Amino acid sequence: MDANALQRSWDRVTEHGEQVPLYFYSHLFVSYPEVRSMFPLSMSHQRDKFVGALGRIVSHADQIENDAAFLQHLGRDHRKYAVLAEHYDAVGASLCATLKHFLGSEWDEELAGHWTAAYQVIARMMVEAAETSSESTPDWWDADVVAVERRTMDLTLLTIRPRREFQFLPGQSVSMEIPQRPRAWRYFSPANAPRRDGSIDLHVQQIDGGQVSPAVVRSLKVGDVVKLGAPVGERLTRRTDDVRDVLMVAGGTGLAPLLAVLEQIDNEWARSRTAPRVHLLHGVRMPWHLYDRPQLREMAQKRPWFEYTEVVSDDASYPGTRGKVGMVAARQDLYGRTAMVCGGPQMVAHTLERLAGAGMDPEHIKYEHFYYAPVDEHRADPALTRSGDNQ
Repeated sequence: MDANALQRSWDRVTEHGEQVPLYFYSHLFVSYPEVRSMFPLSMSHQRDKFVGALGRIVSHADQIENDAAFLQHLGRDHRKYAVLAEHYDAVGASLCATLKHFLGSEWDEELAGHWTAAYQVIARMMVEAAETSSESTPDWWDADVVAVERRTMDLTLLTIRPRREFQFLPGQSVSMEIPQRPRAWRYFSPANAPRRDGSIDLHVQQIDGGQVSPAVVRSLKVGDVVKLGAPVGERLTRRTDDVRDVLMVAGGTGLAPLLAVLEQIDNEWARSRTAPRVHLLHGVRMPWHLYDRPQLREMAQKRPWFEYTEVVSDDASYPGTRGKVGMVAARQDLYGRTAMVCGGPQMVAHTLERLAGAGMDPEHIKYEHFYYAPVDEHRADPALTRSGDNQ
């Protein structure tokens, strides 16, 4: 396949903006009506995910085999939608129809061949991953809602307990479907390390106009049953007993996965009385968004290896550290440390830029690349979305 031809043609197609996913899904649902029930009633979020995922795959077309983890995740993740191997034929046909529609005379036999070859490799890897994972894990996990606690005016702490064993690593994320919004899956990060009772804390920020987060905050109640997809992501995880010092940089509810990693380190310290030095910077717009301030301040007083800094950007009266959290992070001692960055897409992009500008080796800066585009794009990769993004 010709990766340059794929990229050039995709760039041409994306010039048509929202018309591209609209045409794709219209063609898909008219030509293959049996797949419509797999999708939510409102398609705005799904359309964004399609464009983002496809664009990411095309931009790496010459490295598809090396980008296996992303495609395998997509294959496993689509099991929760009851996607079967034959459904990939429908998607492939509608994709080619969409390309033909927007490319016009540029869509010739040679270009169609390149797209067909690329899609064949992608579909094969996704189907194989789905089939392999089906041998050891369910399509989804049912989980009981055991607590719903409103922590701030727009943030809720949700505690759920899966009904069967659910293994995840601190720093990973899970997709969740609530009964009030069927087929509208959203990604959230456990804010705790695995517990003996299996319970999981999720931080849910209410987004005005969102499809899911308002329903979580206002309607989800103790006793409801939610569905969980398989845990995903590796770049915000760490090896057990890793001794390298850590600089954690969180924006808003991006704090959640870093809290899980922090708990992992604290558990190791409880066992061995050794731990890496950890400095957590939590950046928010206004001080009342520092929703875990009491617990983190107490931990900083009791743990000799832990330092906690609150960073407020939009309140000129705040007496503590002010500014963008990425700028504050870049002023820290970076030598010998691993940085873990999590938050909204612009915050992450800005922080990566500042840390790199301060001389930090990019290999030592960890952020979940399924979620975020390169620094110069300043936008989220819509293939997956964290709590707080387009909810």
